[in-house]
Amino acid sequence: MSGQENHDHGRISSTPAAASEPSKAAAHSSDYAPYPKLDPTDVTPPPPQPIPTGAAATTMPAESNPYVSPSPAPRNTMDSVKDTLGKWGKMAADATKKAEDLAGNFWQHLKTGPSVADAAVSRIAQGTKILAEGGYEKVFKQTFDCLPDEKLLKTYACYLSTSAGPVLGVMYLSTHKLAFSSDNPLSYKEGEQTLWSYYKVVLPANQLKAVNPSTSRVNTSDKYIQVISIDNHEFWFMGFVTYESAVKSLQEAVQSHGP
Repeated sequence: MSGQENHDHGRISSTPAAASEPSKAAAHSSDYAPYPKLDPTDVTPPPPQPIPTGAAATTMPAESNPYVSPSPAPRNTMDSVKDTLGKWGKMAADATKKAEDLAGNFWQHLKTGPSVADAAVSRIAQGTKILAEGGYEKVFKQTFDCLPDEKLLKTYACYLSTSAGPVLGVMYLSTHKLAFSSDNPLSYKEGEQTLWSYYKVVLPANQLKAVNPSTSRVNTSDKYIQVISIDNHEFWFMGFVTYESAVKSLQEAVQSHGP
């Protein structure tokens, strides 16, 4: 991949929107965290505290990662999210009651975020969007800058770990990049203005250095994938519905394109 391609694609962008309410703290030791703790310089995080819908936004974090950049979203994006939440709220509540009957990874996927109901609603809304817009390939090319010959290989519903908590979205693996976009926009306060943007990560395939699977020592059902760039920026993904497939695909990408 050329230097220009790295410049165009080697970014992570965040587009603010309403985030889920933080989960209530459980009784654990002081060292326990439901997701890996990251140094603030590793990833440009969403606001320090997740913002409930309708609440005041916080300040957009300073850029500290070459793979992260803000990308404003239209204000009506949030309106459509609210409409979706309203339309599917009852269905999500009913689905949540039955969620414990679902097997393994999907239930773990829903539980990874602060709210099972919010995760269920987001999955429904995301599925509706994919169908309406013609499939993952089209959504991928609409969401990210792509080369003419670039093809989408795999998609994985998962979470990106941030200092504010897990951010629900979709990981995209293409012939040229590893990318992630949050399902919903997150809200940020910039001066007196509230902005909305999607949280995005873009790593060119030739910038991948290592992919390391790991399991929580506290709860073995919590499985993570650490992705490291050649300039040693780290990203932690979790809550995969198809964890083993994601590990295999990412490791193959490193072997094919890595240093």
